[in-house]
Amino acid sequence: MWRFILLVSVVLAAGCMFGPDYRRPNLDIPQSFRYEEKDARDTTNTDWWKALQDPVLDSLIDEALANNLTVKIAAANIEQAEGILEQIRAPLFPQVNYSGSALRERVSELGATPLSSLVPNPQNSFQLFAGATWEVDLWGRIRRLSEAARADLLATREARQGVILSLVASVANSYIQLRGLDAQLEIAKRTLAAYGESVRLFELQFNHGQVSQMTVEQARSQYQTAATAIPQIESQIAQTENALSILLGRNPSSIARGESILHLTLPTVPTGLPSQLLERRPDLAQAEQNLIAANAQIGAAKALYFPSISLTGALGTQSSELSNLFKGPARTWNYTGSFIGPIFTAGAISGQVKQAEAGQQAALLGYKNAILNAFSDVENTLVIRQKLSEQLQAQQELVTSLKEYSRLAWMQYKGGYTPYLTVLDAESQLFPAELNYAQTRTSLLTAYVNIYKALGGGWVDRAEMRTEVPTP
Repeated sequence: MWRFILLVSVVLAAGCMFGPDYRRPNLDIPQSFRYEEKDARDTTNTDWWKALQDPVLDSLIDEALANNLTVKIAAANIEQAEGILEQIRAPLFPQVNYSGSALRERVSELGATPLSSLVPNPQNSFQLFAGATWEVDLWGRIRRLSEAARADLLATREARQGVILSLVASVANSYIQLRGLDAQLEIAKRTLAAYGESVRLFELQFNHGQVSQMTVEQARSQYQTAATAIPQIESQIAQTENALSILLGRNPSSIARGESILHLTLPTVPTGLPSQLLERRPDLAQAEQNLIAANAQIGAAKALYFPSISLTGALGTQSSELSNLFKGPARTWNYTGSFIGPIFTAGAISGQVKQAEAGQQAALLGYKNAILNAFSDVENTLVIRQKLSEQLQAQQELVTSLKEYSRLAWMQYKGGYTPYLTVLDAESQLFPAELNYAQTRTSLLTAYVNIYKALGGGWVDRAEMRTEVPTP
């Protein structure tokens, strides 16, 4: 009999599954990027941040990957999703259990018949059973739920990779921003010292009647302009250090410095086809897994229209004496099959089907929207990098010209050919131009980082391997 039940179970387990099987939707993908670099190389599978050639940045990224709390939360979410998948797919297999009981009972003897005296009172009852239950997934409901849970698990894994992608980019961008602010602070302090020396000299000349009070006040206004910029930059440095410390998983503290913003090497622009974004970006892979899960939920909901079939069986012993519990005559067994199906549910099942179908449409639209946003991200980062390169070149030429203008203005002023107002004009243009140059180079380096972030790639897998390695 058990062999017959096993054979029937195997046949039933090979039943059909309701609902649509997943197929990737037709997507309108461009053949190339509008602002792609002609001499770009395939560098998306390497540790691109090492191209900046700053060992301090390398160590900060390793520290963040090992200690960042958001990454640890994402890892815990994966374990949770794995547990949910195990729980949901468990009914595909027989559930074996055991039970036992011991009872001593006395019944009332009032109204007892003469035959009642033949029955011991009080009496004992001992039972020990091993049982098994199995819901036969004839219509594929459990398999569809397992399919959805597996997609949710994969989506959670992709979400963790998305966290890692954002973390590496955020650490690199924050460090670049920090070094850019350091450069601005250095420029401001150097300029402040030069202006301070000018004020001191003009005050001496004013005391000897060589210059007017107006010249002294003009020099002081220059000095205060530079002095005003310093606290603002220092405040930004402290805030950037604090934000970077959080990314590193530590309390707010000072951050080690490596190469200056002027010495960081510009990395190579990575190449790639638009279609590769679907596999390389974790957020797109996550959106597709969400779509797969929503698609599977339709089949699970439709299977509720059909009966649920269960097989149960038990094997054990039962005796009124504990000493006889394991003897042959005490053996007992039973097995049964049952089914239950809906007749009238007042829309409970149709409502679930409608909800699942709407959820699938929402997930489909979300997937397509994520793809559009991904292409937009790549296009934006490529054009920003291209235009910032042009801007940096122009900004560098502007600083060179203004330095020469300032030098010539000082020569003419000292020779008595021009008033100090000309020097003031030259230096008032040079100071912000130098600050803008440092800001533009910072923005250009950040643009390179954002290109790697937008394209995704195998470097995320390489970074993920570092999340399990403790920091030395």
